[in-house]
Amino acid sequence: MSFRLSQRDKDIIAFINQFRAVDRDSLVDLFFKQLKSPVNACNSVMVRLYRLGVIERTQQYSPTVYLPVDAKIKKNSQKILHFLSILDVYKQMCSYSTPKQVIVEDKPTGRKGGIEPDLFCIFKGSPFWIEIQRNQYSEQKMQAKITLYEEFFFSDDWKSLHWQPEDRSAIFPSVILITPVRYAVSSDHIRIIQVASIHELMEKYKSSANSQKEARIKTAHSSGGIRINLT
Repeated sequence: MSFRLSQRDKDIIAFINQFRAVDRDSLVDLFFKQLKSPVNACNSVMVRLYRLGVIERTQQYSPTVYLPVDAKIKKNSQKILHFLSILDVYKQMCSYSTPKQVIVEDKPTGRKGGIEPDLFCIFKGSPFWIEIQRNQYSEQKMQAKITLYEEFFFSDDWKSLHWQPEDRSAIFPSVILITPVRYAVSSDHIRIIQVASIHELMEKYKSSANSQKEARIKTAHSSGGIRINLT
């Protein structure tokens, strides 16, 4: 059956397997938007792949959501919305820069009860673990989640994760909490970023970069042209 699949077909199947649940409009954006009639082209391809039996689908959502053939998710499961929220974060990132080393539902400790971020990726050259909070939790529960990250930090096991750079010191990822609610959580050891979306993160990054640039310019003028890189 594989001889009937184009490279784009294979890429789409791999992407659905990676993200577990992918809606039609996301597939249009990621694989078909350069075509003259992207929605029609996507519908045609996805019907063909479904009939070939290489993907599953659920029409409980509109537009249709596609699943891996071996998906252990019920077609009306709330877990689908969870995976779609992960996909949405990934798409927001792609609008700025395509993330690398993407792992959906990462389990870096390799054991039950350890940290289980919804997404790991290297974005704009920096590693991130991303927690997407669709529901509101207690401060205690969120701090307990941060404590697990601190425990992993002190274990040093993260230094041997496969994505770590070979030519320089290992880096512990920043933890991004995607949440509409701000929690009073803190850590003296790991960087925690709370934002409602990746778009908000990038706005903050842009504002911070502009402020640092202005500070460097002022410093350069006041120090006879010597530039001091503020961090």
